[in-house]
Amino acid sequence: MKFLVQRVMQAGVEVNSEKVGEIQNGFLVFIGICQNDTQDIADKMIHKLLNLRIFEDEKGKTNLNLAAVNGSLLLISQFTLYADCRHGNRPSFIGAGKPDMANSLYEYIIEACKKTVPIVQQGIFGAEMKVSLVNDGPFTIMLDSDEL
Repeated sequence: MKFLVQRVMQAGVEVNSEKVGEIQNGFLVFIGICQNDTQDIADKMIHKLLNLRIFEDEKGKTNLNLAAVNGSLLLISQFTLYADCRHGNRPSFIGAGKPDMANSLYEYIIEACKKTVPIVQQGIFGAEMKVSLVNDGPFTIMLDSDEL
C-alpha cells in the first residue's frame, strides 16, 4: 500500500465538473492499493498517516500532527502509484490491486479515518477526477507499507 501525502492549505476534487470533495488545511492523500494489501496493512498505514508530525509548531519545527492543527483529510484512490516503468516507456499497472478488492480497502480506509478525523472528504473510486491543491511548503511524503 502506498500513501502519497501532501500537506495542503486547501485541496479539492471534481468529477464531471462537480465538486465532490474539498478541504482546508490538512492532508491530500493519494492512495495506491496492491493485490497483497489487507486491512491490517491499512491499519498500520492509517496509524502512520494520522501521527505524521509535519505541521509546524510555534518554533517553526515540524512537530505537530493532523489532530494538533485540527486538520482535514482528502482521500483519493490512485492505482497509478503502482506504475511499473522499468520496461519501455508505457507504464504497466499489473501491480495494482483488482478494482473490487482495492475499492473495498479504499472504503475501509475512509471509514477508519472518519472515526478520528472530524472532516474526511474523498474522491470517487474509478472515476476520472480533477484534483486541485495548494501544497503547503511544498511538503510531500511517500508512505509505503513495504517500508513500515
